[in-house]
Amino acid sequence: MSPSARGLAVLLCSVALLGGCKKEEEPASVEDRTLEKLRQEVDRVNKGGAASAPPAAVAETHPNAQLAELAAGHEAESARNLTPPGANDTVHVDTFAVKLTELESLHSLRGSGKLSLTTSDLFVRAKLIAQNVGPKRAPLALSGAKLVDAANKEYPLAQDAQTLAGTRTLDRTWDTEERDSLVLLFEVPPSALGPGLTLVLPTSGSAPVRIPLQ
Repeated sequence: MSPSARGLAVLLCSVALLGGCKKEEEPASVEDRTLEKLRQEVDRVNKGGAASAPPAAVAETHPNAQLAELAAGHEAESARNLTPPGANDTVHVDTFAVKLTELESLHSLRGSGKLSLTTSDLFVRAKLIAQNVGPKRAPLALSGAKLVDAANKEYPLAQDAQTLAGTRTLDRTWDTEERDSLVLLFEVPPSALGPGLTLVLPTSGSAPVRIPLQ
C-alpha cells in the first residue's frame, strides 16, 4: 500500500501536533482546533496518562482521525512481540550465517530526534544478526527482503519506514568474519499476522531463504 493511499502520517511531535503559527486576526480553523486537542492529548500521555480515543469532534472533523489517534498515543505504545519459537536457529544466505533475534509489530516508529511515522496498518520490525563466515570478503544484499503471508501475498520493505528507523545500508560488502545487526521494516495489514507468515531473504543463487515467522 502506497504512503498516499494509506494516509501515512509523518509527524514531528513538537511541530505537526503543535501546528504552525496563524495570524492573530484570523479565527481558529477546524484544523487548528483539532491539532490543539491532539497536543493536549499528547501532553496528558507524556505525564503518565493512558492514551484514549480521540474526542468525537476530532473523529468527525479530522480526515485522518484514526491516524491522529494513533499518533497522539504513540509515546505510550508498546510493541507486540511476535518472535517465534526457534528464532535463534541459524540460516545461511550465501556465505552469511543469519539469525532472526527479534520480531515485533507496532503502529508507530520513532527515528532520530522527534521524527516519527504512523500507520493504520502495522509495521513489522525484524531484527537480524548476520556474519560473513566465508573465506573472503563477500556482498550481502537484503534490500529485496520481503514478507509473504499465508495467501502468498508479498510485502516488500517499507522504504519510508526503513529510511526512518531501520538499517540504512542493506546492500554492501562485508569483510570475512564481520558480524553486524540489521533491522528490516515492513508494513502489513493485521490480517497478515498469522500462521504462514514468512520472511524471505534473497540470495545470489536461484532459491531465496525462507524463515517461518508464525
